[in-house]
Amino acid sequence: MATSVKIGDFIIGGGNKLALIAGPCVIESEDLVLTTCERIKEITSRHQIPFIFKSSYSKANRLNIDSYSGPGMERGLRILEKVKKEFDVPVLTDIHHPDEAHPVSRVVDVLQIPAFLCRQTDLILAAAKTGKPVNIKKGQFMAPEDMLSIAKKAESTGNKNILLTERGTFFGYHNLVVDLRSLLIMRNLGYPVVFDATHSLQLPGSQGTYSGGAPQFIMPMARAAVACGSDALFLETHPDVRNALCDKDSMLPLDKLEELLIQVKGIDEVIRKRE
Repeated sequence: MATSVKIGDFIIGGGNKLALIAGPCVIESEDLVLTTCERIKEITSRHQIPFIFKSSYSKANRLNIDSYSGPGMERGLRILEKVKKEFDVPVLTDIHHPDEAHPVSRVVDVLQIPAFLCRQTDLILAAAKTGKPVNIKKGQFMAPEDMLSIAKKAESTGNKNILLTERGTFFGYHNLVVDLRSLLIMRNLGYPVVFDATHSLQLPGSQGTYSGGAPQFIMPMARAAVACGSDALFLETHPDVRNALCDKDSMLPLDKLEELLIQVKGIDEVIRKRE
């Protein structure tokens, strides 16, 4: 059994119920973030699903120089702080540089290490030294068992509040594939595991100047991941995906979220009874 991580007033892992990490890919505006969080909280409260709000103040790994990358750390953190106060939910966001760890940790509840940066030792150590839970995304180029070394870097600081996230593996150019065995392998390393059901279905760079996606597979892949024992589900969602400024081809439409959560909650309840 994997260890558990306490976030807010709930626990991820250790046989506890499935949690949700969700929100727009990037902070586009304060109004969008607040509206989206309000809707997600309504749904998760109704179905008694633990919820962490996610949105990024900066997306540093854009392919195109003209791609929208967010409002920046200062303004982004002000918006995330407002989300916490207004909706009383834990908040997660990415950091890209060691210098960001301390100021971001004063606002958010979970620091996230982007997949492309998961081997950056200084970044991992800086995040872990804050004492906040750290969600480390498995690089698209990483074998799941290799994530043990990454997690041990974080644990070397004394921080054992580590989550590991599966988000697909490179399968040639412009494609990712999900090997669901990785969820079991990473869980057996001793950490709660998260399945990123939207980034796992990206088609990196497939649209020439930006990434495409295969959102028609979000629901079946989410169901499969929960059936494999995922402790939390990560979903980027947006009320108007066609006009989203980032990852519009792989985010889940917000009006589809409740249907998905009803399905995965039922699967999770069956799985937990068998563990």
